[in-house]
Amino acid sequence: MTLLRDDDLAAAFDHASRSYDALVAANPGYHAHLRRSVRRLGLPGYGAGLRLLDLGCGTGASTAALRSRLPAAHITAVDASAGMLERAAAKPWADGVTFVHAPVERLAEAGVKGPFGAVFAAYLLRNVDDPDAVLTTVRELLAPGGRLAVHEYTLSGRRADRAVWTMVSRGLVQPVASALGDGALYRHLWRSVVDFDTADRFTERLREAGFDRVRALPLPGWQTGITHTFVARRPETAR
Repeated sequence: MTLLRDDDLAAAFDHASRSYDALVAANPGYHAHLRRSVRRLGLPGYGAGLRLLDLGCGTGASTAALRSRLPAAHITAVDASAGMLERAAAKPWADGVTFVHAPVERLAEAGVKGPFGAVFAAYLLRNVDDPDAVLTTVRELLAPGGRLAVHEYTLSGRRADRAVWTMVSRGLVQPVASALGDGALYRHLWRSVVDFDTADRFTERLREAGFDRVRALPLPGWQTGITHTFVARRPETAR
């Protein structure tokens, strides 16, 4: 199948937004893994005085993970899908959370400007046409020394991990999604993962984009070898 991109992908997420929370709730560890990736940013205290950028916030699961660990930070949460963003914004939030409808490639046009102390991007980079350009934008939005966490499906490169991902996707996720009318999106999900970087390659991509202190950290449970947290930093000084 052809991968969904840009407006087609946003429209697919718009349609899926009504059932998205129920589907991810059936994924063991989904929310706990997001919170673990937030902790791996290693940000001090409760985030007081920090501006955080949540890229690809969807229905707000990543925003909630940031809020739970860093309740005093100001969070700007961005998504290209109006339907997903509407679901996120309708949830109860304390002060300090702002939602912006924009594709990651057009943040400046939407008024999203740095510097940010940290950027969190969950399940985003494999869905963009040019991940290198997006990483360059992210680096420029970060303050010197600012931190990045990418929470992403990135296979280890072992055949066993690809087999598990295919079994779960085709045997469990796609049949349910198809019954809900969202089969195309979740077929895209499977394909986008197997076509994307391995964990080692994405680590190198981050270094090539100008980040330092790059680490790839596996997540536990059935997603070990399938999903990773990548943590990195914008250097304090230009190279």
